[in-house]
Amino acid sequence: MKLLQDILVIDFSQFLSGPSASLRLADMGAEVIKVEKPETGDICRQLYVSDVVMDGESTIFHAINRNKESYAADLKNADDAVRIRALIEKADVVMHNFRPGVMERLGFDYESVKKINPKIIYAEINGYGTEGEWKDLPGQDLLLQAASGLTWLSNNNEENPTPMGVAVVDILAGTHLTQGILAALLQKGKTGEGALIQVSMFESILDFQFEVLTCHYNDGGQLPDRSAINNAHAYVAAPYGLYKTATSYIALAMTDIVRLGQLLGCDALKGYTNSDDWFDKRDEIKKALVVHLLTNSAEHWLGILEAADIWCAPVYDYDALIKQEGYRVLNMEITTHTSNGLRVKTTRCPIRVDGKILVSSAGAPYLGEHNERIDEKHGLSKTLQPAVKPK
Repeated sequence: MKLLQDILVIDFSQFLSGPSASLRLADMGAEVIKVEKPETGDICRQLYVSDVVMDGESTIFHAINRNKESYAADLKNADDAVRIRALIEKADVVMHNFRPGVMERLGFDYESVKKINPKIIYAEINGYGTEGEWKDLPGQDLLLQAASGLTWLSNNNEENPTPMGVAVVDILAGTHLTQGILAALLQKGKTGEGALIQVSMFESILDFQFEVLTCHYNDGGQLPDRSAINNAHAYVAAPYGLYKTATSYIALAMTDIVRLGQLLGCDALKGYTNSDDWFDKRDEIKKALVVHLLTNSAEHWLGILEAADIWCAPVYDYDALIKQEGYRVLNMEITTHTSNGLRVKTTRCPIRVDGKILVSSAGAPYLGEHNERIDEKHGLSKTLQPAVKPK
């Protein structure tokens, strides 16, 4: 299903945030042309996030650039710049994630591109916005997690600030950029007008924390108070957290502490009849649970709690997860195929439309793979041919 069929996206972005946005557009049927620097290409090709390398390139590059076309072009080269401008004339969307000022120096900033294509939707991601003393800082995921306060929400209150073990800022910024692009495409369909869509990674990760920041704004500026034991949310009462049992771990969310004590046979919980104590005394409640849950298996406790409709769950690692029927029935895994025969298993687009999933087996392109095809399809070679003078 190609919801964005005939939408042409010119993507200058690299690594994660921008490419994650263009990936979702490609999943929905847009033609995404990934413009890359000759010889080196997207830095993500070689910037490994693990020791898993596939055909000389990183796994993350293959995961985030599937179903796209690669066009190698040096924007500082006059001939290449002419070709890219000709491509932009036909585009619906142009996007990048460079620091402020980079595209201006290259002559492909919004105002310059708008002169080429007045109806263009120009979408950009930066680190900290385009103003202020932080605007030139590197927009790197861990650094933004650190600067945004996010790292003070996880782990227990006597522990170090703890980052999330995934590139959450990159992916959120890409998600927000996709939302902006889709809204602008809807507007363009109604009015014929383009738009400038701007997302900063810093604003994205602040928005991600709207729940806890709103608490901070409105409770006299009190800082989030992580619980001392099994912290999972600074503003949620006991028993919220992960607990070790005799065999493995279980997760407990919000529930009535007295009823929980009755179901588990934990007498220490039955005296907390004042619900205010569930937050004010959450550490001592959690301490009692820690001791009690170690006396039996995860399967035993989950059997009791699930039957009583208590919010709980097993804690799986990836090995355990992929064996579960609840995982398998979703068909989240797809296998993509590159033109040189490499097969890559990865996750699919999570969106369903009319009950159907959006899938494509097209793998990530090798650098410059589609130059010739794109030149021919969009007539780019003709842009460099001198005009024939009449006799």
